[in-house]
Amino acid sequence: MRDQIADALQAAMASGDKRRIATLRLVAAALKDKEIAYREAGKGRPEDADIASLLQCMLRHREAAETKLREEGRVDEAAAEREIMDVIRSLMPAPVSTGEIEAACRQIVSDTGSKGLRDVGRCMNALKERYQDKLNLIEAGSVMRGLLS
Repeated sequence: MRDQIADALQAAMASGDKRRIATLRLVAAALKDKEIAYREAGKGRPEDADIASLLQCMLRHREAAETKLREEGRVDEAAAEREIMDVIRSLMPAPVSTGEIEAACRQIVSDTGSKGLRDVGRCMNALKERYQDKLNLIEAGSVMRGLLS
């Protein structure tokens, strides 16, 4: 994902899209901060899952800001936040379809030998280990409860 961010920044600089350049520089700076924190903690470099988590966090902050701006009637600034969110979303891994989520949940249920709702926690932990950066865990939790009920 590091290369994807660097390539996107280069392309934005070539096109002259100022908002995209500023957003990508912000993402690159946040990634650099995360890498420094990992080095200081002796963890090495952040994995793609860690970078996806960072992007998800940045997206949540922007969504909250956009909502607040919209509620205050500052429509132009809210639109700018939406543009920034679009840039961040473009860097994130593609979302998994509902069918793929259901197949992953069925596989986890089968692998763990789960039988009822009391096993949802165990299944969700296994799901997080295997698919953390790929699945929407909220949607997967609903599917998992449906399978185990």
